Amino acid sequence: MGKLEGKTVLITGASAGIGEAVARLFAKEGAALILAARRLERVKQLAVECSNVGNPESFAVELDVRDHDAVKDYIEGLPENRVPHILVNNAGLSRGLEPVHEGLISDWEEMIDTNVKGLLYVSRYMLPRMLKAGRGHVVNIGSISGHEVYPGGAVYCGTKFAVHAISKGMRIELMGTPIRVSLVAPGMVNTEFSTVRFHGDYDRGQQTYDGVKPLMAEDVAEAILYAVGTPEHVNVDEVLVMPRQQAGVAFCDRSGAQ
Repeated sequence: MGKLEGKTVLITGASAGIGEAVARLFAKEGAALILAARRLERVKQLAVECSNVGNPESFAVELDVRDHDAVKDYIEGLPENRVPHILVNNAGLSRGLEPVHEGLISDWEEMIDTNVKGLLYVSRYMLPRMLKAGRGHVVNIGSISGHEVYPGGAVYCGTKFAVHAISKGMRIELMGTPIRVSLVAPGMVNTEFSTVRFHGDYDRGQQTYDGVKPLMAEDVAEAILYAVGTPEHVNVDEVLVMPRQQAGVAFCDRSGAQ
């Protein structure tokens, strides 16, 4: 019997990277999945694959967390038996590596709208339903960049500092209820993240990982599974997980992948 047998999990940003890895791992653990992302065809295919390895109740939904009305309508329209036991607020991205005085406003807006406002929209409408159901676990995906700042990352780091603060606030506000809140904060992870940051420039994105063996999305998924798999009286407040060759945003051993 899987660790998540009988649980329904909603994952935002499920079409790639950490979200996709969480879906695949949680499917093997018996979870029913609601896979939300902007790229509907990708999550449709992922839902089929997850259904074939685990709980057949895997569903895909086209959802842009930046769209307040769409988020509100979707969550409020969920039937009672689909209200998730676990919400993984994973949707997020970085754009650009320019200093603030040279940054693109459109990049800033996309990061703030996705990483901060999108997480808030989903949480705002899902938490009341979890409270009504008398159970729930919210996992917010943060970053080492929510602890430290690096040149060219001021705005992205600002959004992840916000995720850390929001997670702490939610934890305090929900104390005394059955709802658990966890923050999982990865360091360097080899996903589409860096390619997206550089607006589709794959080669430049891959330079981020030169000389290092970074985390893979599956490593982060395992950390998330640990957080949600603890007994109900346990709240894993934060998991900070980084590659062995990284000790902070400015401390990275690039002597060769180990």
